[in-house]
Amino acid sequence: MKPDIIVTTSDFDRLEALIDSMPPISATTTELLEELKRAEVVEPHEIPRSVVTMHSTVRFTIGENEEFCRTLVYPREVRDASTISVLSPVGSALLGLSAGSSIEWPSPTGESLVIRILEVLQQPESRIKAEH
Repeated sequence: MKPDIIVTTSDFDRLEALIDSMPPISATTTELLEELKRAEVVEPHEIPRSVVTMHSTVRFTIGENEEFCRTLVYPREVRDASTISVLSPVGSALLGLSAGSSIEWPSPTGESLVIRILEVLQQPESRIKAEH
């Protein structure tokens, strides 16, 4: 069973538009679309600080030993190894997960990866909450 995920209304709308604008549906966009369909969608100021949103910087593991720190971005915003596209297999798996949760996700080679969120280091929505 997949863990619960939460997505902001603005991320949901932008990601849906991104997927709709893409030519043929790939396995990654299909997985992301399925995640969006099952997500709890909330206003940006309502999302917990521990949830991965677009432009969040997150520390996570893949499998047992590999630890990474990346900022989740839209494809056009990928600039170097510090960023990860939401349309990559790992990027789409990160969206909406909370610190401490994990998900089993298909890799491009077809094997199954276990991705665990260790910590959300920065989340843009936390600034919005401070204003409310």
